[in-house]
Formats: sequence, structure tokens, C-alpha cells
Amino acid sequence: MTTQTSGFRPGQILKRTEIHPVLGGSGFAGICPAIEKKNVLIFSDSKVGERYGYRDGWLAEDDDIGPIFTYTGVGKRGDQALEGGNKAILEHADKGRTLHLFVAVGKAPGSEARTHLYVGTFKLDTRKPFDIREATDELGANRNVIVFRLRPTGPCIRREEDTLPRANTVRSRFNRTAAKLTRTYRRQRRQHVQLSDVERVAAARDDLADTFEESSLAAGETIGQLEVTMRDATAQLMVELYNPTSNTVYEPAGSAASESIAEAMTQLLLARHHLRSVAHSQPLHLMVLSPELPREDLRNLLAEHGIGVVYRNETGGFSEFATSPTSTGGAPRAFRCLDCPVPA
Repeated sequence: MTTQTSGFRPGQILKRTEIHPVLGGSGFAGICPAIEKKNVLIFSDSKVGERYGYRDGWLAEDDDIGPIFTYTGVGKRGDQALEGGNKAILEHADKGRTLHLFVAVGKAPGSEARTHLYVGTFKLDTRKPFDIREATDELGANRNVIVFRLRPTGPCIRREEDTLPRANTVRSRFNRTAAKLTRTYRRQRRQHVQLSDVERVAAARDDLADTFEESSLAAGETIGQLEVTMRDATAQLMVELYNPTSNTVYEPAGSAASESIAEAMTQLLLARHHLRSVAHSQPLHLMVLSPELPREDLRNLLAEHGIGVVYRNETGGFSEFATSPTSTGGAPRAFRCLDCPVPA
């Protein structure tokens, strides 16, 4: 169980010398675990983040659960890792600790001491705790950063100036390592908890994605994550399996059941909606990645939307059941095997 209210009111402006005696922790780090008080203190400073190509803040649009504050982890050079303060955020619920969020607002009158707005108490989004994105480090080199997704657990202050700006245009950025690393972190966390039925399906989806990526790389293909900035939105669309050469998006399904296939189809249609305006030498291809060949009605449904199927075949490789829409509603054409043994 996490701790309750800190005694501070959301909206209070405080110095660290006032914060730490009450909530614990010390120093000037962006993330301060306070073991004895069962807290983790998070300090956000947009001016610091912008120097490294990112910005913390509220997403302008709520999802079906509610509001989300995105916070980029610590680590100024090289790829950020889930250790130290970043690990403290990831494991706060497991350790029974409460996240307290502060936003830098200025300096105390007549002093060089920084002041911080107390936003409120938060928890990590259980559905999607973090993304891994590309940004620059303090030396100007590209690297992976961890962007945590935080949800308020009680009253909070949500100022307009702390809300991320909506994008004017669609932009995309390819990252060869981020998705693989994200799946590795998810797998590590699953080793320490009892999985629900939903989590088992998610684990199967990650395993399928890893196997497909390894198979594609072994065949000389390039596969990685495509980070899509969506027009008129602040949330990012993360495509974990993308082939930049063929301009193909693959969306893994945890099973061949209709629920998993429908979920994958929705993600692919969202990707098409935004990526159709991004110039590429190849037309955009959409593929559901399935652990087995889905039944015919689901294949025809995908075909009606111009979506093909790549599935795990009996040899353990992957075959493509490519479909194309027709006047009768999308009859599938013959598949070609992507990773089958060469006939003798």
C-alpha cells in the first residue's frame, strides 16, 4: 500500500529545503527515492529537458482512463537505463511507495534557491508504463530515453503551461533498438509477478514480435521502431515492428482469436491514417503478425481494409498470406513463405 497525502496541497510553491524534511530524500537529482518515507520524489524542469530534445508535461488529450503526465527519466549521456532513479519509478508500486511530482517554476525572492510547484501524487500507468524514444544527450549524440507515463491518484494541478503542444504535422522517426529494449524490460518485469490472462496474451505478443524481428534480421531485413508524431495530438504512436525499406508496418497479435486480430487491425488503421501523408519511395503496407493463420472470416475482414497477414507456419518460420480487396469483399490470394526451407 502506498502512502497517502504528503501534507502539501497541490499548487503550493516550495523549496527543496521545505520538501525533503516532509517527504524524505535529499540532494538535487531529478528523481529522489525516499526509502524511509516510502516516497519517490520527481522533479520536472522543462528548460533542462528542451536542451536535450524532449519536454515533460501533460498530454493534451486524455485517454479512456484519464489524464497522463509524461516524464523523461534521468541520465544525461548515452542510452538511459532502468536503473537508479528510473528503476525507483518503475518499481514504486512494488515497493509500496508514492510518486510525488513537482514542476520547476522559478527562484525564491532574493535567493538562488529553485522553487517547485507541487502537482500532486501519481502512479505509473499500469497498461503502458513507459515508452523508449530517441533524443539527444548533453554531447549532442542520439540516444534512447525512457518516457514514463504517470497518472494522478488524487487532486492535482493541471496548468496550461505544463501541457504539451499539439503537433502541426505528422513526423516519423526510425529507431532500430528501442522496441527490442522495451520488450526486454517488459519481459523482465513479468518474471517477478503472477500474470493475468490479459498479461499472458501480451507476453505472447512480445515473444512473437521478438521471434519475427530476429528472423527478419537473419534474412538481411531491417526492422525497428517507428515513432510517429500524430497531427493535432500530443500522444505518440509507437510502431514496434517497421521495415523502412519496404515501408511495411507489422502489428503483432497475442493470438489468432478475433479479439487480438481486431486490436491489431485497429492499430494498423491508425498507423495508416497518420503515415499516409509521410513521403516514401514505397507504398505503405500493413500486416497483422499472428502466431497462426487466422480463420477465413478474419482474413477477409483484414482484406477489406487492405491488410495482409504474416503468421507462424508449421516449420517455425513465417509465411505471408497476402490479401487484396476485391469487388466481392477481399478474397485472399496465395501466400508466399518468408522463411521456409528451400525445396531440394
